[in-house]
Amino acid sequence: MKLDDFDYHLPEDLIATRPAKPRTAAKFLICEGDGMRDLHVSDLPSVLRPGDRLVLNNTKVIPARLTGRRLRESAQGLVEAKIEITLMEPQPDGAWRAMAKPLRKLKEGEVIRFGERLSASVLQKSDEDVVLSFDAEGDALEAALAEVGTMPLPPYIAAKRAPDAQDNDDYQTVFARVSGAVAAPTASLHFTPELMEELRAMGVGFTEVTLHVGAGTFLPVKVENIETHKMHAEWGQVTDKAAAEINATKAAGGRIIAVGTTALRLIESAATDEGLQPWTGETDIFIRPGFRFRVADGLMTNFHLPKSTLLMLVSALMTKERIDRIYAHAVEQRYRFFSYGDSSLLLPG
Repeated sequence: MKLDDFDYHLPEDLIATRPAKPRTAAKFLICEGDGMRDLHVSDLPSVLRPGDRLVLNNTKVIPARLTGRRLRESAQGLVEAKIEITLMEPQPDGAWRAMAKPLRKLKEGEVIRFGERLSASVLQKSDEDVVLSFDAEGDALEAALAEVGTMPLPPYIAAKRAPDAQDNDDYQTVFARVSGAVAAPTASLHFTPELMEELRAMGVGFTEVTLHVGAGTFLPVKVENIETHKMHAEWGQVTDKAAAEINATKAAGGRIIAVGTTALRLIESAATDEGLQPWTGETDIFIRPGFRFRVADGLMTNFHLPKSTLLMLVSALMTKERIDRIYAHAVEQRYRFFSYGDSSLLLPG
């Protein structure tokens, strides 16, 4: 299939720059087979069944956007210059790959200072990004980033407004636990503790997995033949407990519904014909039409960008023809799109 097959027209005013308040007030398009119903996320208990299991991504977004000062030696002495850093993904040795603006003048060995508490050395530089080594790690680094960093809002929101203190809550799930993501698993932003308790009380199970969403999730597809597109890799983990819970639900006839494309990509990465296996590592799985799903029976997800790999993923689950109808309906009914937008439940039937 070609990239243009996954294009659609989206009015600019349907791109959400703030989430619905409360979170469960977001509109919720239920798509089961060929049918569609317009509800709200607060109606989720009426849609699910006892014995269903929701798979949640418990990754925690770090304040990955930093403004610092470069320090370098010159003929005139020590020179300072402003630089903007966006952390992209952690490296195995504790360093971070990052985007830098401006990148051209940055040199290996330079030190960048972020306020009084944090600094980083430039270990490597390429034509596209840098690798930084911070002078703090673990909890100390997380505390310093919370002080000097801001939430890394997606480009389509950042182009319309700057991040603010409200985003520290809005762009984080209520069950975020494992730090490492630089983008939120946005389908999960619709959940509240009260909604989760209501679902538990009716017999719906929850399983947590971890996939650290990287900045590559926003990179555009640049090839016309989608078969040749190379996905960015992201680190994830399915624990023994998570695999056992999901396999038990499948064996009992319950439905496995991934909350978000990140949770879905992870469990399908860990899937075998014998069931879900415990798994830790990097995945660059590319789910597109023709993919055979082995674990997920459904997906709760927001509405995705034109020509994106996530639009290809939902087309693989529901068929391209159904997704075309679903998105046309969402535009006509003025659903709000992308990270802070409304939600859908996709059940292929």
